[in-house]
Amino acid sequence: MLLKPFHASPLAFFACDPNQSRGRRFFEAAAPTRSEYQRDRDRIVHSSAFRRLVYKTQVFLNHEGDLFRTRLTHSLEVAQLARSIARSLNLNEDLVEAIALAHDLGHTPFGHAGQDALNECLKRHDPTSAGFEHNLQSLRVVDSLEERYPTYNGLNLTFETREGILKHCSRRNARQIEAREPGGVAQRFVNQHDTEPLWLQPSLEAQLANLADEIAYNAHDIDDGVRSGLLVLEQLQEVALFKQFSSEALAQHPTLKGRRLLFEAIRLMLSAQVYDVMEATRQALDKAVPLDVQAVRKQSPLVCFTPSMAAQSADLKKFLLHNLYRHPHVLEKMQQAQKMVRDLFGAYMADPALMPQAHADRFDGNDTPHSVGAKPERVVADYIAGMTDRFASKEYERLKLGIVM
Repeated sequence: MLLKPFHASPLAFFACDPNQSRGRRFFEAAAPTRSEYQRDRDRIVHSSAFRRLVYKTQVFLNHEGDLFRTRLTHSLEVAQLARSIARSLNLNEDLVEAIALAHDLGHTPFGHAGQDALNECLKRHDPTSAGFEHNLQSLRVVDSLEERYPTYNGLNLTFETREGILKHCSRRNARQIEAREPGGVAQRFVNQHDTEPLWLQPSLEAQLANLADEIAYNAHDIDDGVRSGLLVLEQLQEVALFKQFSSEALAQHPTLKGRRLLFEAIRLMLSAQVYDVMEATRQALDKAVPLDVQAVRKQSPLVCFTPSMAAQSADLKKFLLHNLYRHPHVLEKMQQAQKMVRDLFGAYMADPALMPQAHADRFDGNDTPHSVGAKPERVVADYIAGMTDRFASKEYERLKLGIVM
């Protein structure tokens, strides 16, 4: 009996069809029961980098509490929201899930603080360096750093999944990728300032994963902020979007208070944002009438909020920036984390033998799809970026570099 991949519903003509994928960098025969994007998702879930996300911080450091979001739980929430929206728009659910699950694989320990510290370390070591970008690092993870297969490095994902993972990229780094992979995932970043670019946008599935990421972290950062005590419900009434749904929750359930009120307000807010994206995207598609995936790429972003929801979402982000991400407690922890990353980088650069031998063996300067070799500073950055919060803290203590957080 011939087995075929299962498809839940017909795809829209502007969705990514796995049977029309631009393929993988290294040829592999099709799987008997799974589509190409299902295989991508499964490879991501079984990767070492994905497992490490459970001990990588979102806002609060891993040891600060067991119930705060981690990069893993955040990625699962993004995948759930993205799949729900993709289904309503007849986009490819498997592709959007694969992108969502992989989008943070390159994140450092200690969140954006670790990323900023590594970027500083690389540029300080070599002023000509392009620095550290976590989206590019996610691509490095799935293209080179995972070592699971006998004939190639990385996970050998499809073009469409890799394109979605690389949602931001400096033009300098894009040119380096383009030189190794002409017409590949970085081409749109190289061409974005040209008079007649070949394309500017990724697929609708990639656009959707990106917006679902924003929806998810805004909502769960409210939850974690209140759980931590750094935000209070009364303070959140300053945010029009939250106030609207908090009032709606009380109108429906007048006795609600505390965490139940918080959860219900967040639930209503999430639902409203999801429905808003569905409606706004349908309107954008009806207006643009893209005939296929390539036509999508030549448009302005089509997966979007309505203008009013976009403005409210932006206000929420500003509130979280000033009241949570820049809270003195968070800033203090982040400064300690940055010192830890800088000190680890300096220690490994001074004595590569402090790292496992397999990492020191990569000091060959040969950074290609067929090799995981790279310049010493990039190898050290790869090693640190792959650490969990907990492992980085233990390494810091083992090397006696200073006070452990």
